[in-house]
Amino acid sequence: MPTLALVLLFLISIPASAQVKVEPTNDLPDPYLTMEGWARMPQGRTWGSTSAVEIDRDGVSVWVAERCGANNCLNSNLDPILKFDSTGKFVKSFGSGLMISPHGIYVDQNDNVWVTDCTCTLGRRPDTSGAAAPAAPTKGHQVFKFSPDGKLLLTLGKAGVAGDGPDVFNQPSDVIVAPNGDIFVADGHNTGTNNRIVKFDRSGKLITMWGKLGSGPGELNVPHAIAMDASGRLFVGDRSNNRIQIFDQDGKFIGAWSNFSRPSGIYIRGDDIYVADSESGSVAKDRPEWQRGIRIGRIADHIVRAFIPDPNKNATGTSAAEGVAVDAHGVIYGAEVGPRALKRYVRQ
Repeated sequence: MPTLALVLLFLISIPASAQVKVEPTNDLPDPYLTMEGWARMPQGRTWGSTSAVEIDRDGVSVWVAERCGANNCLNSNLDPILKFDSTGKFVKSFGSGLMISPHGIYVDQNDNVWVTDCTCTLGRRPDTSGAAAPAAPTKGHQVFKFSPDGKLLLTLGKAGVAGDGPDVFNQPSDVIVAPNGDIFVADGHNTGTNNRIVKFDRSGKLITMWGKLGSGPGELNVPHAIAMDASGRLFVGDRSNNRIQIFDQDGKFIGAWSNFSRPSGIYIRGDDIYVADSESGSVAKDRPEWQRGIRIGRIADHIVRAFIPDPNKNATGTSAAEGVAVDAHGVIYGAEVGPRALKRYVRQ
């Protein structure tokens, strides 16, 4: 009888549309203690929605981009990008006035902080009143590069302009930077937006792009997260297809994993992969037998070994972590949109 590892290795070699059903990975050990309220916000501020959390290059400090005490920063003068030390003490903040919906965050090898602004929280509500439509936002659909002290170093995309051309985005969800400086943007979030990965050089010059709406190998439906392993492979959270897709840096399809369920966030440290699922079960409803939470496994065999479940089993909106990050000591951080919180998970 084949081992589980051999079965899973077989699954990555066949198209998603032809894959056999993978059993839910719900009943696994949870060796973590949940810590709430550990990060102390500046006086007078409360947590807004956040899907963006990252570890500083010191290995323990935490960066987070939260939506100005609400679910967007459209009319706020607050700084959405904040840094905390490992004890939860507030260190610094910046980024006021630039973004609508900070969504993804990454700290590169030079300590620069990258943030995507997806505008995905504004919604699309038809106006039936006959009144003139409000003016389109003059922010959003961009990727920002900041110095560690908040100086704006580079901007990709055009403010308030959505599109699928080489110099614009449509709700970019996440960003990552390769060791050589190449930039990869997971571009797309809601229905009707882009479904592609866009690659730039370190100066912001377009190199290539790949992906289109679909469920076949290399096709995407909400590329919500992107991460890179030690060998340079890209792991894309293909959320609405309930899978992780793996590519080389030129866009060649390598494989797909579906046993981490519906990936909203992906973080890789060494050979360990951490996947945040904020929509399975009662939220998205297309995988009712799967539970939300953070699944932890190994890249070498992509077997899920641990699971931190969402305590709210009957949520109807995004719940538990959308973004996930892990420090040098194995402490996990979960950025939550619906509950508006930044959770800390310490191994017992």
